Amino acid sequence: MKGEALLVIDMLNDFVKEGAPLEVPAARKIIPSIKQKIQWARENEVSVIYICDSHRTQDLEFKWWPSHAVEGTPGACVVAEISPEKGDFIIKKRRYSAFLGTELDILLRELNIRTLHLTGILTNVCVLYTACDAVMRNYEVIVYSNCVASISSEDHQFALRQMKNFLKINVR
Repeated sequence: MKGEALLVIDMLNDFVKEGAPLEVPAARKIIPSIKQKIQWARENEVSVIYICDSHRTQDLEFKWWPSHAVEGTPGACVVAEISPEKGDFIIKKRRYSAFLGTELDILLRELNIRTLHLTGILTNVCVLYTACDAVMRNYEVIVYSNCVASISSEDHQFALRQMKNFLKINVR
């Protein structure tokens, strides 16, 4: 299945682990579904790309959010249950969209990727902004509702509706 990539967005210790600085309790519940998608991707030669928040210690984002995912700290690492393997790609980002200021678009074009399968957190922030930027770059986007999560069900459902109704994303 060349031409496709699975993006695993921000499934990091500082978001997923209990007591984490920006804990998303629902993130722990989607790990098994994401794990299945990763297995599917590897079995079908779909590139697996981990999108990882990675901030400097004085990042301006910390004006709005507590310090989190500081580069080089355990909190910035992908949770062990779905950690990257040899052959997977890691893209570090400092803002909500995985495209803003990163090498993601270049990597996707080098790999001849046209379809993106999105998983991870937060549905209404990093997943939504990455999905929007992907659509604006003419990628086909598929979002799995059982593989994304938010702080609240309302935020989660709102983002899924936005992606489906306004961005015309295939939400499954």
